[in-house]
Amino acid sequence: MFFKKKSESTKASQTPQDNKLSGIKNKLTREAWWLSLIFLGFYLTITLATYSNQDPSWSHSVSGVNSIHNAGGIIGSYLSDLLLYIFGLSSWWLSFLCFFSIWLLYPQYNNDFKGYRSFLLFNYFGFFLLISSSSAFEAGHLIDLPAQFPLSQGGLLGKLFDHALRASLGYIGSCIFLITSIAIGFSLFTGWSWLKISEHFGHFTFALFQRVQFRYRDWQDRKHGRIIEKQRLELLESERKKSENRSPVNIETPEVEFKKSERVQKEKQIPLFNFSDNLLPPLHLLDQPSHQVEPQSPETIEFISRLIEKKLMDFGIEAKVISAQPGPVITRYEFEPAPGVKGSQVTNLSKDLARALSVVSVRVVETIPGKTCMGLEIPNPKRQIVYLSEIMSSQIFADTSASLTIALGKDISGRPEVADLSKMPHVLIAGTTGSGKSVAINALILSLLYKANSEKVRMIFIDPKMLELSVYEGIPHLLAPVVTDMRQAANALNWCVAEMERRYKLMSMLGVRNLAGYNQKIKDSLKDGTPIADPVNPENTEPLSEMPLIVIVIDELADLMMVVGKKIEELIARLAQKARASGIHLVLATQRPSVDVITGLIKANIP
Repeated sequence: MFFKKKSESTKASQTPQDNKLSGIKNKLTREAWWLSLIFLGFYLTITLATYSNQDPSWSHSVSGVNSIHNAGGIIGSYLSDLLLYIFGLSSWWLSFLCFFSIWLLYPQYNNDFKGYRSFLLFNYFGFFLLISSSSAFEAGHLIDLPAQFPLSQGGLLGKLFDHALRASLGYIGSCIFLITSIAIGFSLFTGWSWLKISEHFGHFTFALFQRVQFRYRDWQDRKHGRIIEKQRLELLESERKKSENRSPVNIETPEVEFKKSERVQKEKQIPLFNFSDNLLPPLHLLDQPSHQVEPQSPETIEFISRLIEKKLMDFGIEAKVISAQPGPVITRYEFEPAPGVKGSQVTNLSKDLARALSVVSVRVVETIPGKTCMGLEIPNPKRQIVYLSEIMSSQIFADTSASLTIALGKDISGRPEVADLSKMPHVLIAGTTGSGKSVAINALILSLLYKANSEKVRMIFIDPKMLELSVYEGIPHLLAPVVTDMRQAANALNWCVAEMERRYKLMSMLGVRNLAGYNQKIKDSLKDGTPIADPVNPENTEPLSEMPLIVIVIDELADLMMVVGKKIEELIARLAQKARASGIHLVLATQRPSVDVITGLIKANIP
């Protein structure tokens, strides 16, 4: 009891300063241990690395030694010989033990070793299992290793364990057991889990594989890029050579100024005498062209030609533009498709080509008369206005002898286009509001007025809208005032049918086939002084005279059919079927040429 009380009193008498000094002393002691372990680890490494069997050692004697080969001196010579004799090649694990012990003890630098010693004992047990298993493995399976050892590759410890394991487990069994023991000992000694090691190794291998794969793909991309760049340069070079060797597009320049008729020059002269009222109206009453739109430049046409070739190539069609015909409204580009390309392939791409060329529409001409190429008709950026006075003052219009010559406009190359109504023989003009239907009707009527006088051509106008044709009221060509009452339209058509029948009777009795033959026969008889009497009406004392052509213009046929109905349809059908030879021609206009407006009989006789 006395001693117990004394010790308790001694502990109680310790001051905080004494505790602080004790902690510093413990830290210094640990640092001394670490420095000693560092020295021992390096010294063992040096002595084992410079071991020589020519140095004196306890396992063999050497006489006449003048120098020590071992870098650790005489002590290193004896120490390395002893370690290699006992452990063999596994002696190197002792150097690893020294350095690894420093790493194990570092976390306890500021703490007491109490509670940590059991962990260290567990580590050192693993080290004993590691060094004994590796020595036995080296003694039994590394006997052919070319190195100098005092006893064997595994040392004395390895030989003992190897003989014992071979006797009990056999060669293969001992090999598997020793490898397993080495793995367990290493794991217990270092605290490293083989699962973690495998996981880290797997991550490392996967990362390495990804890096190699990335480098390979990058190399492949660069290689592919170099190939593509080479191909692109070759393509550009070939295109450059093609463009240098390619002949320019043949541009057929349109006739900006075509030949004027003599009528224009005559109308500029002031007449000396008063003539009859049956003269043709002068051309100066029509609007004259104020200015002409500049045609497309050759550079623009060349650019569009190359663009057409490129867009066709984008759709898989190889073609070459050979010529271009710029016109007032559109430009026709003639191209030769490659062998094997069907015309329907280009036709089916009309909408796609229009979108690719940024235009409203593209018309594909599959066959051009007299040529082996195809054509693309593309609208011009700036459309030229075609004036009616240009067509009527042209020599082409003046040279046409037909009394029913009508001006159609200009063709694709800018030349005037005219047609003969008597050869059609009837015309149907259809179109929605604003599509130019009324303009076409007025151009047709004016063409007839400027081509023939009232002795050769007479007209009947039926205008349900009461606005379009009422401006022609009072002209000498009218057989009757402009018909605006739809109920009177049937009377006008009935008169036309009766006139048709009368003319057919006259032509039949005179033995002619058409109105032109009839007029020629009447003209010849008057010239010979033997006028022909009327065979149809003997009471008529006046001889027969020439009969004019009759043109019936009906605006808004659909409205007329809705009001009057079946009667008008029958009259128009009769005129459409039979009136051609009698010199009576129909001009019909409607917004919708549906089957209920243009019946089968009417449609069959109006091209």
